[in-house]
Amino acid sequence: MSSPPPSLVTAATALRDAVDRLTFAEPITHVYNPLDYAWEPHRIYLERFGGSPKRVVFLGMNPGPFGMTQTGVPFGEIASVRDWMGVFAPVRQPAHPHPKRPVEGFACSKSEVSGRRLWGLMADRFGTAPAFFADHFVVNYSPLVFMEATGRNFTPDKLPAAEQAALFAACDVHLQSVVDLLRPAWCIGVGAFAMRCFQRIDPRGATVGTILHPSPASPAANRGWAEAATRQLTNLGVW
Repeated sequence: MSSPPPSLVTAATALRDAVDRLTFAEPITHVYNPLDYAWEPHRIYLERFGGSPKRVVFLGMNPGPFGMTQTGVPFGEIASVRDWMGVFAPVRQPAHPHPKRPVEGFACSKSEVSGRRLWGLMADRFGTAPAFFADHFVVNYSPLVFMEATGRNFTPDKLPAAEQAALFAACDVHLQSVVDLLRPAWCIGVGAFAMRCFQRIDPRGATVGTILHPSPASPAANRGWAEAATRQLTNLGVW
């Protein structure tokens, strides 16, 4: 029997298993892998929207606490995932949950600002999720959520060199697979870190660019992120 063709699900499964084997030292005390405990909604997202080539692939850094951490979907603000994309599935618990960082899945009452901004722009511009995903896709570079003992978030760009190298090696392999499968003309990093990840794998046939990250920690994003991102994408020639 012949093997099934490679897919984003195949690539995500390999990434899930690769990062599960990694270890991290203090100050990191807890690590969540949504590709494990929130695999079902992530798989639905990939199968529903990632099954064909795309003109544009957007890349984020890693899951936000009230986005992909809860839903398994990149920038996965709950209302956007459930109501706009129509993605909804049970979410289990992480292997070692932090008491201050509960995973409530789609029952989480908090909203991920970055995801609300990103998916809100796409909904305003394209109307329906199928219209957006016909030519666009969104993926995260690292699937892991890092926390310190206090529950404070720890981003992968702050990892010690050896830990970072091991994580980035697995994430680069996955990102290359995503690019090979989707064959985009544009690889757009949501923020400078994500742009550098694209530059590192040097996607053949694609132009690499960046847009402002929608994080509420960014004063520029708080002054009108949708307008700024639209202007950047228009100036690049993406839109």
